[in-house]
Amino acid sequence: MKISAITVFPLTSERPELKVGKPIHPSWWGYDQALVKVDTDEGISGWGTAGTRWELADAARKVLTPHFIGEDALQPDAVTERAHQWTFWYGRGGTITNFVGAMNQALWDIFGKSTGQSVSRLFGGRFTDTIKPYASMLFEWPVDQMIRQLEAGMELNFRAFKMGWGTFGRVDANRDRELVSAARKAVGDDVEIMVDAGGSDIYWHNGLKWAMETARMLADYNVKWFEEPLRADDLEGYKALTASSPVPISGGEVLTRRQAFEPWIRERAVDILQPDQTICGGLSETRRIWQMAYDNNVQVITHGWNTAVGLAADLQLAASMPDSKYVEFWYPAPYVDGILVDPFMLNADGLLDIPDKPGLGIELDEDAIKERGKGADDYGL
Repeated sequence: MKISAITVFPLTSERPELKVGKPIHPSWWGYDQALVKVDTDEGISGWGTAGTRWELADAARKVLTPHFIGEDALQPDAVTERAHQWTFWYGRGGTITNFVGAMNQALWDIFGKSTGQSVSRLFGGRFTDTIKPYASMLFEWPVDQMIRQLEAGMELNFRAFKMGWGTFGRVDANRDRELVSAARKAVGDDVEIMVDAGGSDIYWHNGLKWAMETARMLADYNVKWFEEPLRADDLEGYKALTASSPVPISGGEVLTRRQAFEPWIRERAVDILQPDQTICGGLSETRRIWQMAYDNNVQVITHGWNTAVGLAADLQLAASMPDSKYVEFWYPAPYVDGILVDPFMLNADGLLDIPDKPGLGIELDEDAIKERGKGADDYGL
């Protein structure tokens, strides 16, 4: 079975009016996504998602198509690892790695469909059939809308929420406490909350002392973990913070390829490592990272602020690992629920059933995908 065609589908229809002092540029990461469809000469197709703008994903497609067309679609690991090797001189990481990762997801999807097995079974078996999703949302000020969103999420059976970015860490300590206090009051003591400072934001200005003080405040509200409190590359800062924080520290969503993760694992710079499949190189690469972390007793909870395809891939990976605990669920989720024939539904216990159908286990609605990509050229660079 050979790869016969590769298509990039833009997702550009959902852009909120985010304001932190001034409007955020409309290309703000997360609200532009790209799906990648891989067709084969035997009629089976697979889907992946690239954590980048669609224009960049399509540029990578144009560059890499000659390396993929005609390749064996039933060898996802071999085909995409060769692509990683071929493109080393283009720069490890960034758009090229994002796109190769999407190809990897799509090829595993094809391999599963061709064998009638879910990707998690192809990885060697499933340690779990369910997992706890946490609704991943933004802090909002004033807090009224945030509270309504939390309450609506609880009605959908979410029992864990991560709030991030917005004005958190960008105004003052009183504002930060008010945001977390309002969230805790809204959901009660039995629901888990996590806080994402968004230290990978442009010109992040908070340092180690701020992070230590904020971690102590978060402990007062029984916050499950504190995500990206420092700049993304501050390895030494993270080591010091992790050693002293009363709440677990997480990070790693912007790192690419397993080589970048190795020192964070070896030096235990975080309590929870958060590779993002759509950024770091795909299912195969994330599984290598997770295995390395597991062998060194570092928890992995994949980062996922993207699409139904990315969530499905995260679910398949989580099922195949012995220490999986949570999966990130973008909420509200225009590119998750809005592009599936059968949307993900939480059960009465607030858990997601991990699909065990062939491949990634989902069916995409191509008409809905095309609708959410309309006018993509209007947002060109």
